[in-house]
Formats: sequence, structure tokens, C-alpha cells
Amino acid sequence: MHIFQVLKRPLITEKSTLLQEQNKYVFEVMPSANKVQVREAVQRAFEVKVTNVNMVHTAGENRRLRNGRWLRTPATKKAIVTVAPGDTIQLFEGA
Repeated sequence: MHIFQVLKRPLITEKSTLLQEQNKYVFEVMPSANKVQVREAVQRAFEVKVTNVNMVHTAGENRRLRNGRWLRTPATKKAIVTVAPGDTIQLFEGA
């Protein structure tokens, strides 16, 4: 799998910004991606040393539309990537 097929997008939330102080960055990844693929993708894309990868699955939710129909939102997968001390990912730094 190509590195940009593994990493969908970075997640910028209040919690993920607090995690940056601990050298942790959060990405949305493909549901079929594993920790090894995420580690290699982040190391190659951002030229940093990855020390740890944690994965989180979030189930899809049922949402009710205005016309009474129900819609199922897709399930997602997040990766919380810890980089070595001193390394930063410039994508997350203030623009």
C-alpha cells in the first residue's frame, strides 16, 4: 500500500493539540492499515523517527435525517503516533 493510501488526513482537535506536547500526532488512517504500515508511512512522509503507534477504532453511528430516514456514518480508524524527542511534524505546527 502506498504511504498516502495508508494516511488519509491529520486530525486537528482539541485533544490532538494537547497530545502534541507529548510528541504524539493523530492521523485518520485506512481501516485495513496496521501499525507497521502506519509507522513506515509516517517515517517516509515526514522524515521522523516513530517510537510508538496506537490504533483506535470508532464505530459508525446512526443519524436520523429530517425526513425520518436513518443514515449510517462510516466507521473510522485513528492512529496516535509517538515520535522521538526532538522530532516534530511541520504539518501540525502553527501556520
